[in-house]
Amino acid sequence: MADENEAVIQIVSAISEIEATDWDACANPDPSTHNPFISHVFLKALEDAGAVSPQVGWQPQHMVLLGGDGEIDGCMPLYAKSHSKGEYVFDQGWAEAFERAGGDYYPKLIAAVPFTPVPGARLLARPGPGQAKRVQLLAAGAIELVRRHNLSSLHVNFATEPEWDCLADLGFLKRIDQQFHWENQDYDTFGDFLASLASRKRKAVRKERQQAMALGLEIKWLQGKDITEADWDAMFKFYMDTGERKWGRPYLNRTLFSLLGERMGERCLLMMVEREGEKIAGALNFIGGDCLYGRYWGALEHHPFLHFEVCYYQAIEFAIAHGLQRVEAGAQGEHKLARGYMPTPTYSAHWIANPNFRHAIEAYLEDERSYVEQAREMLTDYGPYRKADNRAGGQS
Repeated sequence: MADENEAVIQIVSAISEIEATDWDACANPDPSTHNPFISHVFLKALEDAGAVSPQVGWQPQHMVLLGGDGEIDGCMPLYAKSHSKGEYVFDQGWAEAFERAGGDYYPKLIAAVPFTPVPGARLLARPGPGQAKRVQLLAAGAIELVRRHNLSSLHVNFATEPEWDCLADLGFLKRIDQQFHWENQDYDTFGDFLASLASRKRKAVRKERQQAMALGLEIKWLQGKDITEADWDAMFKFYMDTGERKWGRPYLNRTLFSLLGERMGERCLLMMVEREGEKIAGALNFIGGDCLYGRYWGALEHHPFLHFEVCYYQAIEFAIAHGLQRVEAGAQGEHKLARGYMPTPTYSAHWIANPNFRHAIEAYLEDERSYVEQAREMLTDYGPYRKADNRAGGQS
């Protein structure tokens, strides 16, 4: 690798300006830990579909770190934002406070995967000797971009814990939250997983599954070429129904669903629910490395516990059947705890340009971290597993 003094930072306004092989060599060098959401194909699909663009308040400002030999040594998914929608790390209160004080919070700079609260690397440094230094150069480059354009702040959302610690050393403020993830403890069957639960929880899961399928519903697992455009039509209807009820304005469009199926269908898993041959509900998941990522759910009919069956229990069954180690079921949701999904910390880091505003945010985050950590401890203790197994995710 080139000497750090020869490194050059470039900013590109579209990920298509970067070769996919170069990006992915930094983002996903190890197939066993492949994260589909930081892959070139996923981020490009968002841009090609128009779900991400300056017109919708997501202006790509992707960073490229070039070594002295011209080789790409690192990259970073960066966006200039004119709002805080679609991020799942909530800072609207910060924006309001800063603007009441006479400042302009927007535009801000964010390193994230749009509309996707999935943890993973954000400072994508090519592995090998000097990787830690390349991570620091990417972070320093992003800070310089904020300064040059007189932006209010830089946010690195859903970062890895090592990135979180590294960024703190560079002056970023640390923020913590939690999600609920399921861990596979070498289960051979769903019955093995059930056996790890306390008796009362085990009976509750069985009852929910029976009620969900009481009307003779059929659930199909669809991947790759088995997913048709008719399936994507149905999934988009489900997504729109959920989005319009929860957010008011869904972020994704129909074109994106087709692009995902066309370009990365082997990583897409549709859990499609049919009643008498009619598609009535479904969930879209992604497969990456040793993990199943739950993303979108929707239904045109209400059936008790069907959401839990499709999004949580079917996901666990698929993970066990395919030897996956984790199911990450998306943001928030304490109701997942009783279904075997345990609280797991998530990390973000924030660089605030204004010193006075930074001081106020720092005090707020200190209190927030304490609250989140206490809540996670309490929820862990109330987990559904037998005996003292909650902290090990069911491991005896």
